[in-house]
Amino acid sequence: MRLDKFLKVSRLIKRRTVANSVSEMGRVFVNGNPAKPAKQLKVGDIIEIEYANRTEKVEVLLIPTGNVSVQDAGTLYKMI
Repeated sequence: MRLDKFLKVSRLIKRRTVANSVSEMGRVFVNGNPAKPAKQLKVGDIIEIEYANRTEKVEVLLIPTGNVSVQDAGTLYKMI
């Protein structure tokens, strides 16, 4: 699954267009490297998102095949 879609589906970022622009600005890292929105994720990848006042680091636990309910969104990743 693409990085921008994963960020939206997991609800780490609310909109896919915002996820696109944040990663284009170089504020999203996958396994320590700056990542483009089209980066393909796999289980075990570490995503680091730099917000204005904090940095959030998560590990991908599950790659969904489609949309995910709000209740299940938290099961896709683990906070580090």
